[in-house]
Amino acid sequence: MAQEIFERYEKKYMLPIEAYTRLVPELMKHMTADRYGKYTISNIYFDTDDFRLIRESLEKPVYKEKLRLRLYGDPGEEKTVFAEIKKKYKGVVYKRRIPLTLRDARRYLVYGIRPDLDSRRFTERQIFREIDYMKNRYGLKPAVFIAYDRIAFAGTSDPELRVTFDNNIRCRSTELDLSRGKQGTQLLAPGTILMEVKIPGAMPLWMAELFEEITRYEVSFSKYGTYYRMLMEEKKEMKEGGRRHAA
Repeated sequence: MAQEIFERYEKKYMLPIEAYTRLVPELMKHMTADRYGKYTISNIYFDTDDFRLIRESLEKPVYKEKLRLRLYGDPGEEKTVFAEIKKKYKGVVYKRRIPLTLRDARRYLVYGIRPDLDSRRFTERQIFREIDYMKNRYGLKPAVFIAYDRIAFAGTSDPELRVTFDNNIRCRSTELDLSRGKQGTQLLAPGTILMEVKIPGAMPLWMAELFEEITRYEVSFSKYGTYYRMLMEEKKEMKEGGRRHAA
């Protein structure tokens, strides 16, 4: 059964390929590579017409939240996807999610047709209520598509300790359906890898010592936030170009 509720700290590092190559063998002394190897994660992020959620998130409030639909691997109407609420409060990340088929997820999140909940467990029914409240409160709809290729590692003694490496991050603001392919605008420069560390409690001593060498790469980074800024810059340039043409 897929895990539905997560609570953890997260740290992010933007690594050049050379640092990634040196780091992975050291991680392998304490961690095990995910059995799926390298796989693709595709997401649809939901927001308001004026991008209220991501705008507020970029202001770095004490509390922030987001709603997304996540797919692992290739799409299919009967493929399992996850509707996720991700919240962050005082540095701690809380994630709650429910599994759905892609068809049911589209009907629910886009068209408001809720699936039958009679066979669902109490925890899942509660998450549905939280998603309903968030959708109705903000009037959320599909806003951006973000996909990336991931390699993941889990702690040998603590599987909840995870390190992931994402590259080939691509985004788009059109064709906002997981069945419409994985293409999009590249978010990072070639040879750059985003490392995310998910820590259920305190960072292990071996990891803290290892990461002393790469702290200069630690960043505050949001895939959605970075792409939103790109979209706003493009709109600004188009508007300014239109003014110059009119003049």
